[in-house]
Amino acid sequence: MTNNIQKTISLDDIDPRLLLGVDNSHSDLIEKELDVEIVSRGVWINIKGDAENVLQAEKVVKDIIDHIKATGELNDRYILYSIAIVRENGMPPSREIDIESGLIISAVTQKLIKPKTVGQKNYIDLIENKDIVFSIGPAGTGKTYLAVAMAVRAFKTKQVARIVLTRPAVEAGENLGFLPGDIRAKVDPYLRPLYDALADMMAFDKVKKLMELGVIEIAPLAFMRGRTLNNAFVILDEAQNTTSAQMLMFLTRLGEGSRAVITGDITQIDLDNRKASGLLPAKKIMGHIEGIGFISLTEKDIVRHKLVQDIIKAYAKISQPLKGPEGKSVGRR
Repeated sequence: MTNNIQKTISLDDIDPRLLLGVDNSHSDLIEKELDVEIVSRGVWINIKGDAENVLQAEKVVKDIIDHIKATGELNDRYILYSIAIVRENGMPPSREIDIESGLIISAVTQKLIKPKTVGQKNYIDLIENKDIVFSIGPAGTGKTYLAVAMAVRAFKTKQVARIVLTRPAVEAGENLGFLPGDIRAKVDPYLRPLYDALADMMAFDKVKKLMELGVIEIAPLAFMRGRTLNNAFVILDEAQNTTSAQMLMFLTRLGEGSRAVITGDITQIDLDNRKASGLLPAKKIMGHIEGIGFISLTEKDIVRHKLVQDIIKAYAKISQPLKGPEGKSVGRR
């Protein structure tokens, strides 16, 4: 005996075409993922199917309506994210994220930069409440981007006087050879993702001027040795490619009034000896220290193309990372 039920939801407050998608692509996706039938009737939709599936679909549809009201848009990635959160927690993400809480207004796009997933919201909260935060997770989860956004906000609100962005200069399974130019030209390829994130939040001329004044610094990790960084927001990106000695060196650079965010993906270690990564034992060594926070983001927090989630899951099934011709891990965010 089947336990089929039907739920009816009003779409009065939104454009039904946004929820249903082009040629019903959005409703078809919900039907496929939750094994329900969705029928549109003007400004109403009916959801039919097994009781448990229908109740989940109802939560997802109502969450999507909240999302459309808040953002004016909808894509497949958010639908899949909403479904994943409802399945895991029994509650939709809009009930767990303050969708009105923002970070900064991008000077480039004029968009409000804010967390898009529960994991990202927890990440932001941790940065606000801890002096040192470790963020570990796969590519596309916003680890670096949100850290840079928080650094820019801290600078604009005068919580810090400087922004320092650094990452180890380790090749990702490729031999870049002897690059021409001065030291800046040689290390810039390693630091480009940090430039990209910063350029999305501040006007180019502003960034250039602040870099000339030394207020914003983007440099390889090796350049941090022997320094003390006071009143600064410091970000160590690609921390999976640091050794334990480098990690200790970086953490002991922090001076008065400084904060640090360390980001990394332990599935993309490019060191010859993966076990030498300073990120792997970090939580075991420092997890008990007051003022240091750790967060693990997952594939549900990926905010890039929806296929990136499937790619991450596919590679996660491989026990050893894919190796390049020189025996180094390949793949990069």
